[in-house]
Amino acid sequence: MVAKQRIRMANEKHSKNITQRGNVAKTLRPQEEKYPVGPWLLALFVFVVCGSGAVRGVIRAVR
Repeated sequence: MVAKQRIRMANEKHSKNITQRGNVAKTLRPQEEKYPVGPWLLALFVFVVCGSGAVRGVIRAVR
């Protein structure tokens, strides 16, 4: 009896997937957003860009 009830509950949970043929998500768990660039690489890029601007400013000030 318990197995039948578990199968029935699973069928009810996933019955909407039958009518959405081709539009069903791979998983029912929420997915985290993935960034194309990691936070360390982004920080390095910002450091290099801002650092080069600061060096340029120092060179202009010295002249």
